[in-house]
Amino acid sequence: MTQTVLVTGATGFVGKRLVPALVEEGHQVRAMTRKPDAYDGPGEPVHGDVHDAGSLADALSGVDVAIYLVHSLDDDDFERVDAEAARSFGLAAAAAGARQIVYLGGLGKDGEDLSPHLRSRRQVERLLGESGVPVTVLRAAIVVGAGGISWEMTRELVKNLPAMVVPKWAETRTQPISIHDVVRYLVGVVGREEAMGRVFEVGGPDQLSYLQMLQEAAEVMLGRRVPILKAPVLTPRLSSYWISLVTSVDVTTGRNLIDSMGTEVIQTDFAIRDLVPGEPLTYAESVRRALAEG
Repeated sequence: MTQTVLVTGATGFVGKRLVPALVEEGHQVRAMTRKPDAYDGPGEPVHGDVHDAGSLADALSGVDVAIYLVHSLDDDDFERVDAEAARSFGLAAAAAGARQIVYLGGLGKDGEDLSPHLRSRRQVERLLGESGVPVTVLRAAIVVGAGGISWEMTRELVKNLPAMVVPKWAETRTQPISIHDVVRYLVGVVGREEAMGRVFEVGGPDQLSYLQMLQEAAEVMLGRRVPILKAPVLTPRLSSYWISLVTSVDVTTGRNLIDSMGTEVIQTDFAIRDLVPGEPLTYAESVRRALAEG
């Protein structure tokens, strides 16, 4: 069934892939951006900024489904900033009569000692739905694709360093997922009654430590593994400075990401595969596609 869909962050890592996929599916898509005059992608560009509540009413007017893809990891006070934006967006979506909000959150078990990053993602889930619009949450770990912060950090580490020193958290397991599968799942839950008000975990088929991810990426990129030494003490702050030296990831974003890497994030619920069938891509194939995209 055709829906009128608003995509926030339409020019971002996920949004710029999601908008054309929704258009191809037959939906009427509004691409929300702070600079609609500069937008040259598919869909209808509309002005809106989740950090400016007054800009949201026009963008959301007549929308059936609003897809929320915004987070502020590059801000030292990202928990407060993201909470305020989510609360405002949920209120505006309810006032506009939206039937569903779809949110891409972070994988990780509830009740654990979550990092500030993952704790913020949970708070955003709750605040988006506080005004009564049913929220569909897709919780993902590392999303692999050209332009994604986590993938670009991995790619640049492998490319720039002949050998690496990694901290203990590099042995923590996670479940990477291709950007292609994330987009497929997001499209698959739009307008679906059975998805409303539910949380779904999404992941690829491989459960890997960050160390294994670096080695698999090196094998695809270089045809060989790279020497890696595990350091017993390397704090998130020190790690973030090191990351910023050898990659294009800034210190604040790096630290906020690394703070989450000590928490195991593994998919334990696979209900999404019943709702949106199809086998997700392996990590190695996700890496090959990311490299092919640039």
